[in-house]
Amino acid sequence: MLVVVAAPEMDRHRTGAGHPERPVRVTAALAGIDAAGLRDAVVAVHPRPATPDELARAHRSTYLDALRSFCRAGGGAIDPDTVAVPESWEAAVLAAGAPLAAIEALRRGEGDAAFVAMRPPGHHATEDQAMGFCLVNNVAVAAAALVAGGERVLVVDWDVHHGNGTQSIFWDEPNVLYVSTHQWPLFPGTGRASEVGGPRALGTNLNVPLPPGATGDVLLQAVDEVLAPAAERFAADWVLVSAGFDGHRRDPLADLALTAGDFADLARRVQALAPRAGRTVLVLEGGYDEEALRLSAGATLAAVLGEDFRPEAASSGGPGGSAVVAARVDQEQAAVR
Repeated sequence: MLVVVAAPEMDRHRTGAGHPERPVRVTAALAGIDAAGLRDAVVAVHPRPATPDELARAHRSTYLDALRSFCRAGGGAIDPDTVAVPESWEAAVLAAGAPLAAIEALRRGEGDAAFVAMRPPGHHATEDQAMGFCLVNNVAVAAAALVAGGERVLVVDWDVHHGNGTQSIFWDEPNVLYVSTHQWPLFPGTGRASEVGGPRALGTNLNVPLPPGATGDVLLQAVDEVLAPAAERFAADWVLVSAGFDGHRRDPLADLALTAGDFADLARRVQALAPRAGRTVLVLEGGYDEEALRLSAGATLAAVLGEDFRPEAASSGGPGGSAVVAARVDQEQAAVR
């Protein structure tokens, strides 16, 4: 069974006409469930707001206070890409609480995995800054809550953009292993293979920057050669996925060449890294072509349930193998420091 966390409140975060991060993205991702024939496997769970203490584990209280006040004063442009309206604070707090609701449902035994389809997304939000369409770091809030409870967390970020916010929040946290595959160069300009974590957590931050045109076989190479060995050593209690689908070849904001079939393969590999069923939570991040998002989300969710929905064949033959090798070398060097 698949726990799905979504809510109509997500529509209240309005970004304006023409903005790529819009409510229909979530509608498209949820439509993937029906496209994959998974409706009967869904356990619907309504999100809950993250509490102030839960938010403060990932963000500075001064930032949270300022963001809340900014929204309640009417909002506006935070940067050229990131906007807020009066309702955005409540939407962001609910989006941050949604992965926590998913974890609670999995603890109750309600599903084998969970999918959180909320907005705004989160992986660019740092401790004290909103950016890249993100206000609060949803995955970081969930990971920090698990760490506070004495658990170890693997965060896999396959969004096409590097999750600079998640990396910075857990840079020196030995109980979170953060692994990102992303296009390079691209916004936000972070995520080099040499960025391997702080002095207390060397080797718990792993980046695989990939060139434009990289295909699914390269991503699987990254999982097999970089992610899987690190995950085996780390022995996480939970796997949280920053599930961005903007690496799809149709996405307008980037230039990787992935297909829905590639996301199915990625999901299957990542799911296998969880210690047991009911310990994987996928949280929607990017993805800005509606049809690509629908097909990719459907293929991904089918894969984590052991079903086969492959509306597009996997891709192969693109560049990036040498980047994976370089990332593996950096990982190995960090492991012996």
